[in-house]
Amino acid sequence: MPSGAAVRRYAQAVFEMADEQGTLDQWERDLGALAGAFDDPAVASYFESPQIPAGQKRDTANQLLGAGALPVSRNLVALLIERGRIRYLPQIYQNFHDRMLERQGIAVGEVTTAVPLGPEELALVRQRLGAVVGKEIEIRASVDPQIIGGIVARVGDQLIDGSVIGQLRKLRERLTAAER
Repeated sequence: MPSGAAVRRYAQAVFEMADEQGTLDQWERDLGALAGAFDDPAVASYFESPQIPAGQKRDTANQLLGAGALPVSRNLVALLIERGRIRYLPQIYQNFHDRMLERQGIAVGEVTTAVPLGPEELALVRQRLGAVVGKEIEIRASVDPQIIGGIVARVGDQLIDGSVIGQLRKLRERLTAAER
């Protein structure tokens, strides 16, 4: 099973189970705590290391989860460790979180700029994207100097390319079409 399909299946199964049991917020907390720990490269390499026994990894994951974690959260982590899929945990959390946002009527806006945006600029982008799609937006910002300037935003299936490189491509296409 490819990683993308595995991530979606795990996240969907967890979301459906949590929804049935009324434990969405607890799952969000548990998965978020572990996914946050994976932001540290040392933690990620620890869990990926074949030299560290699975039992020791489970114990460490349980410590990261804390005393208030759901038993089923602990079971999921143990299963991921056992199957060698613990590296998918941050993506499972992200997919789960996206489903939570969707349930709340919030869309995810993936925004790429040539330079980092400040808080005021992010707020303006959030407001403008929200007006375009008619929903509240959660921004996920990234930087790609190759776009030269401007902004590229994706909300669901909608792509808004206001980058300099995108405008240059369009200009080139029009010029080559005019030559024909």
